Amino acid sequence: MLTNLLEILIFGSLVLLGIMLIANPLQLNKKANIWFGTFLLIWATYWIEEIVSLISSENMELECVLCLRFIQFLSPVAFFISIRYFTNPGYKIGRDILLYLAIPSIYLILLILDSFQAGKFNVVLLGFILVHGFSYTILSLLQIRKHKKHILHFSSNTVEIDLAWIESIVWAALFLVIGISIFNMLFFEAPLNLFMNGFVYTVVLFTAYHSLKQKEIFPVDEEERTEALLLLADTDTNTLQNKIMTDEKLVEEKSRLYELITNEELYLDTELSLGKLAKKLNLSSHQLSYVINTGFNQNFYGFINKFRVEKAKQLIAEDKNLDKFSMIGIAFESGFNSKTSFNTTFKKITGQTPSEFRNSCSD
Repeated sequence: MLTNLLEILIFGSLVLLGIMLIANPLQLNKKANIWFGTFLLIWATYWIEEIVSLISSENMELECVLCLRFIQFLSPVAFFISIRYFTNPGYKIGRDILLYLAIPSIYLILLILDSFQAGKFNVVLLGFILVHGFSYTILSLLQIRKHKKHILHFSSNTVEIDLAWIESIVWAALFLVIGISIFNMLFFEAPLNLFMNGFVYTVVLFTAYHSLKQKEIFPVDEEERTEALLLLADTDTNTLQNKIMTDEKLVEEKSRLYELITNEELYLDTELSLGKLAKKLNLSSHQLSYVINTGFNQNFYGFINKFRVEKAKQLIAEDKNLDKFSMIGIAFESGFNSKTSFNTTFKKITGQTPSEFRNSCSD
């Protein structure tokens, strides 16, 4: 009874969440959420047979089952395409669609053959599912890792846009692919047990929580977004370090940048981006990135957060009685948008946690 309840909750939650993400009323990460919502709807189909069996005593037609199996096989593809759009909203599927459909087409042929051979290809089909799911899981992880490096070039606060929540889902998906495949080998075509369904529902709730509180990853301003994407393309092709201004101009722009940052304390803006700062200096994002990378030997994220850490150290040192600011208060007053980002960055730059630094100041 409890297993049936979990199956209904999983199916209903995935369908509802998938529709919400495709509708996307806040219009965040549009194409990415269309594909991610599609992935969730496909994921929901894994529980259709159980739902049908609860409301009807008749089994699904063979043609429907084959169609269902083929659609389910496409779930890793839909997930990976959503990752491509999360990490690059300018991505175009184009001819990649042929690559995405190549293995599923072979799987479909095997499915049809298997239906005539009374399960002769069961092991081969399970192998296809395992390899296919595992391959796209690894590709998704690599894409997210690459994204985490990319956003350091245009964003000063990365915690809410680094796709760590999706990375957690990827690891959970990897566990599910292996777990369900082993389960199917041991109990072919048997419904998932209470434990597996419980784990799946936990992942669904985690996915719902984070997908509904996601933020736009790339700048909303169209010009800033275009420049950010071009910057990332240059990063991938290693052309970012090409000399685009004279040494005299570089020294001049370094001085202007440092003066603007220190005098106006722009680093206190938690939403400060490369594009915003570039506009203040009447430079392109590419030019400003060159100044920071070549002139200061840092990326944008490191450059801005170094000023924030110095501000935090100043606030901590001035708070002699340790009662004016809490650590989270110091984090926000310094330009950080989360305590996690504050603690991690502070430790990386100073070699101490904020609490350790405060204790050293009070000694």
